Amino acid sequence: MAETQGGEPGDGAAEVLDRPLPDGVRRRVVQLAADGFGGLTLAELPAQLRQYARFTPNRRAKFAGNAMAAALETDTLFRQRIGEKLRESQPELADALASGSPPPAADPLDVAAAAYVLRPAGWVKLVAAAGEEAQRADAERADEETRAELERLRAELERAREHGRGETERLRTELDAAKKEAESLHRKLRGALSDVKRGEAAVRKMRGELDAVRTEAQTQVSAAESETRRLKARLGEAEAALEATRKAAREGRSVEDMRVRLLLDTLLDATQGLRRELALPPVSVRPAETVDAVEPGRMTPKDIAARALSEHDPAVLDQLLALPQAHLVVDGYNVTKTGYPQMPLEKQRLRLLGQLSQLAAQTGAEVTCVFDGAELAAPVLLAPPRGVRVLFSKPGVTADELIRQLVRAEPPGRPVIVASTDREVADGVARAGARPVASAMLLKRLS
Repeated sequence: MAETQGGEPGDGAAEVLDRPLPDGVRRRVVQLAADGFGGLTLAELPAQLRQYARFTPNRRAKFAGNAMAAALETDTLFRQRIGEKLRESQPELADALASGSPPPAADPLDVAAAAYVLRPAGWVKLVAAAGEEAQRADAERADEETRAELERLRAELERAREHGRGETERLRTELDAAKKEAESLHRKLRGALSDVKRGEAAVRKMRGELDAVRTEAQTQVSAAESETRRLKARLGEAEAALEATRKAAREGRSVEDMRVRLLLDTLLDATQGLRRELALPPVSVRPAETVDAVEPGRMTPKDIAARALSEHDPAVLDQLLALPQAHLVVDGYNVTKTGYPQMPLEKQRLRLLGQLSQLAAQTGAEVTCVFDGAELAAPVLLAPPRGVRVLFSKPGVTADELIRQLVRAEPPGRPVIVASTDREVADGVARAGARPVASAMLLKRLS
């Protein structure tokens, strides 16, 4: 960056710098321009610098450094405005430069940069002297850094030599140990080779013995396979004979069963025909009436009541269910609300049905459980347990009425037991010929 334009007579504007600005001076000049840049209006800035008006000083020095240096070199008015800002910020330095006696304690680079911007008389010499001083300082700093680096390298070389000597001793020691270990390994290898040779001889011997054993085993396997085939053939013959015997036995039993059933049907038909033909009257006297005993209302032994079962004894229910073709009808919610009313209805049903399934399996009796359909909020998806028929009453029909319908549907004479605490249900089924029992008795039996 060289000055080519003249200035006013009597100042240093006519002086010309015949060499580029030293780098240190140039950086200080750019920083001065960046600091004074913000104090100028947009109209006072050169056109090429107006785009950097909103930048901070540091960003302006970083991104617009070359443009500001060129403007200071070519635009005298812009340089003078920056000089005015410099005089305002550093009046002592500006006055000292104007008087031709810069402060001796000031940084030569700051003096040279201020002289470049203000252009006092003799500014070229100040810039040149600052450049030479900077070069000397750089050279001295470089020499000092070189000496320090040389000392560091010498110290590192000495440490490397010491480390090399120690590493050499260590390697020599390890080499001696490795030689001794190699000799030991050679001895072990020779012993191992001898062991391998003996092992190979033993392996060859074992292979010969193994071949002999395999040959003998193959002979025995062949004999065993022959015997197995013979035994399988005999087993097949025995199974065929057994199946033929079973088939003959089944056919014989079927014929005999058919004959016995046909004879029994013939006898029953003949008996009924004979009763109709003879017009036999109903039996008015039963064999039990011919037995001498105490009649009701007369003397009754005191121990009869003691030997009788209580009406609430679960054994009574077992005796009833032991009757031929017994049918147990259960008033579902009546039983569950007697035994465990605190449970939800769904769990009441599941618990009762599970217990009834066990009872049906134990007694062999037919079991029907009736629930009131009016208690349902939604259709019930229920898989009835084994041996238990589950019924829900239809809309408008109570569970009590459904139980009475079930009792009336049974043929006269069949033992029907109804488990319910409802007095109306008990009386109704009793009139229809069924035997009512209390729900508590059924719960005792189930538990």
